[in-house]
Amino acid sequence: MITLKSTLSIGMASLATVSATSQKSSAPKTSTPNIIIILMDDLGYGDIGRNGANQYETPNLNKLTNQGMQFTWWYCPQAVSSASRAGLLTGCYPNRIGFSGALMPWAEVGINSDETTIAEMLKTKGYTTGIIGKWHLGHHEKFLPLQHGFDYYYGIPYSNDMWPVDFDGVPMRLKDTTDRKMRYPVLPLIEGNKKVGEVPDLRGQDKLTTDYTERAVKFIESSKNKPFFLYLPHSMVHIPLGVSDKFRGKSKQGLYGDVMMEVDWSVGEIMNALERNGLDKNTLIIFTSDNGPWLNFGNHAGTTGGLREGKGTSWEGGQRVPCIMRWPGVIPAGEICNKLASSIDLLPTLAIITGAQLPDRKIDGVNLYLLMLGEKEISPRREFLYYYGQNNLEAVQIDYWKLVLPHTGRTYRGHMPGLDGWPGPTGTETISRSELYDLRRDPGEWYDVSTLYPEKVKELEALAEKARKDLGDDLTKVPGANRREIGKLK
Repeated sequence: MITLKSTLSIGMASLATVSATSQKSSAPKTSTPNIIIILMDDLGYGDIGRNGANQYETPNLNKLTNQGMQFTWWYCPQAVSSASRAGLLTGCYPNRIGFSGALMPWAEVGINSDETTIAEMLKTKGYTTGIIGKWHLGHHEKFLPLQHGFDYYYGIPYSNDMWPVDFDGVPMRLKDTTDRKMRYPVLPLIEGNKKVGEVPDLRGQDKLTTDYTERAVKFIESSKNKPFFLYLPHSMVHIPLGVSDKFRGKSKQGLYGDVMMEVDWSVGEIMNALERNGLDKNTLIIFTSDNGPWLNFGNHAGTTGGLREGKGTSWEGGQRVPCIMRWPGVIPAGEICNKLASSIDLLPTLAIITGAQLPDRKIDGVNLYLLMLGEKEISPRREFLYYYGQNNLEAVQIDYWKLVLPHTGRTYRGHMPGLDGWPGPTGTETISRSELYDLRRDPGEWYDVSTLYPEKVKELEALAEKARKDLGDDLTKVPGANRREIGKLK
């Protein structure tokens, strides 16, 4: 855990060390690089080319990786949408700031105005800030992006399946059902604070990736004369899948592969716009995902690349996700970083890079800047907490050792997901006693080695107790001393 004073002192000391010792990459030539975060929705660890994707090509993601750094031990803050996005933008574990799960269209809560987002932080350094895509941190006006540091917003306020249309594309009003989808309003498109359109059907979903991309390019072009921060949280590859005609049927992996090809095209359009406007060498691009694949949906979902389970779980397939960073002249090209890191680390890292002041309240992220420079001997993050549900501590990690704590959760092992895009059968499993996994040797979490390494179990149990005192744990009925309230409508 870090505070304003400790992080600034550690971070500035780190920068001084880099300036004096690093010969591999120079320190930033400017304190205000352009920053683009491309956040995918439900993209699995195995869905990009370097991690084993097949039957569709991702040349632009491959190029981004070859020109930058791939993080192989990158974790989302929680394996579900709203919570994960809240963590990314605030540098906090989501449960610290009152977030859990995915907010519904009838929710009366959202991001608290007392929290500082990356956009608000960068505004203090003169950045133009924009978000194009899915928000999901509250759909009422007081929670929307313009009230939390963004100058421009266009997109949908929550997930693209939160609409009154079934997974087969048939409107719920035409079905005799009591499904909760009957409660959903029409999916709105918002610009600024106002509704400007709707996504009425599957053809509307087909337009989203191209629509977002074209607007992102326009934002880059209109903001090129001063530093900018572009947050591009795509609606894809969350179900229902949508793809434009220019990519439909182009892959050998069905609709999911087609969508991935369009996502890759989108990344290429962003890279081309930067190069065309002379901005590529002074722009940091970060590509990652909010959580792992939604395995219920069979071949309409992605792959974890062999990691255990997926979205909605605290196993590796739910929380370990792809991450690629490119910043020419600063991040060494073609590097792989195998150190533990998380999306909650982006806010403090960007604070160090830009010289911005951190929030004057407790956050959980650490500074990754030296890792980005290619330093091999440091480990700024050694611990990670796996929370899920309202406030359930389900696992803890130190380095490559992970202790899974007793809990009941989803499982896909031993079940056959639907193979035609429909929700398939899921199950639950109960972990009745703590299980220890050596993720370096067993990333699939198949082999419990707790009896072989009792000293590691004790070390991780001590971390769990520390976390409970700080953030609480509903599973053990511990409230926690340092949690803050989510924003409320009233």
